[in-house]
Amino acid sequence: MKESFFSNILSGFTKKSKEIEEIGETKENNNIEEINEITTSSVQKSPPYIHYVTFNRLGVTIKNLTNILDSDEDFEMHIIDCNSKDDTWEYIQSLTDSRIKSKTRFEMNRGPIYALNYALTKRKPDQYFINIDSDTYIKTKNWISRFMEVFEAFPEVGVLGVMRDKPYPRFMPPIIPRVNGDISYLELKNAEIGGIMDFVPGQLQCLSPELIAEIGYWCEENGYGDAELSPRVKHYTPFTVGFLTTVEIDMKQTLGCNECKARDFCKLSKSINTCYSISKKSNKNESFALKFKWKYLETFKELEEGKRTAYCASIHDPESIKNNVYNQEWANENFDFYLNNSN
Repeated sequence: MKESFFSNILSGFTKKSKEIEEIGETKENNNIEEINEITTSSVQKSPPYIHYVTFNRLGVTIKNLTNILDSDEDFEMHIIDCNSKDDTWEYIQSLTDSRIKSKTRFEMNRGPIYALNYALTKRKPDQYFINIDSDTYIKTKNWISRFMEVFEAFPEVGVLGVMRDKPYPRFMPPIIPRVNGDISYLELKNAEIGGIMDFVPGQLQCLSPELIAEIGYWCEENGYGDAELSPRVKHYTPFTVGFLTTVEIDMKQTLGCNECKARDFCKLSKSINTCYSISKKSNKNESFALKFKWKYLETFKELEEGKRTAYCASIHDPESIKNNVYNQEWANENFDFYLNNSN
């Protein structure tokens, strides 16, 4: 079997180490349609919480989500659709897997951090939180157990992710291989603030409940997502951030209409728009990052100067705003950027 990129990195190091040893409800902000399944509590530890966010790209979403639901692993999936303009929400409503615990549709897209933090407020305190982007196809079977075994072997790990893959170029920032018996991961070495891709990307990423208790939420004030999470955890908490080496993905961005599983019910006029062209036009993450990088840098300056802690508050959690530093003006400006440019 062909070795993975990760395996090639680890093989020599590992050898040496071994030698030496669905109910509808209207939300208070009146912009959400949600279908929830009421569950009973259990004395057992809650299965991982999967946050699956959709934003157009119906063809890719069907392919990738079907693959996840084909698994027999246990999880609680919560799907958020950020005002897709294709038939994504209609497809989501048709899903009947019992592991899907809620389906939520925002009437307006306020950006990825808004959706992430909304999901975090729904998570049980003991749940691991897994974020999966809709363009991520998980090739490895039993992938959740691969994440969990690393968290169990390395209690200091707070964030685990995987490297981006095709069509993106494979890139690995400086790392430190860590090995415990047969279990290993690649610890992010520097997480340089402002560094180019020196963070663990979030297309498939898992956070431990212990870390979440310490950091609260993704930072809404700078809105930088993965690029702010890794350095905040690395430099301002006792936890580490790293790459899982045993889960493979691909990130194919488009699917031809002739091979799309939605072709029989998709109502788009393909000669004018496809789900991918709509998605590409609406994705404003790069322009957001260029416009608001100064907030990202200022946030870390405040951390360095002791003006704030690693804990970030959220608009979805009013108590967190009362008890922690929260720049409401910055956060609203970030949400408004997506409202005005990505709907």
